[in-house]
Amino acid sequence: MGQGGRDYVSHLAREIGVSRPLLHLHLQKLEAAGLVVGSLELSADGKAMKYFELAPLDLHLTPDLVADAAATLTPPAHAAPEDD
Repeated sequence: MGQGGRDYVSHLAREIGVSRPLLHLHLQKLEAAGLVVGSLELSADGKAMKYFELAPLDLHLTPDLVADAAATLTPPAHAAPEDD
């Protein structure tokens, strides 16, 4: 699903090598977040196909927004010391 493009779930799943149900689950979450838009359409042979495309995105980063986002990050876990 490139810039300005759209594709259906089964084709996307084959392209990226994941199962269709797993990809559909993730696309539903992205759709709920407003990052992709899905539409159900019928193919020429009458099959229902769910198409997804990227939603328009207008993001304005400010220093305060970046600082707020950084504050939500979890620090990396420290590795346990190795026994010699």
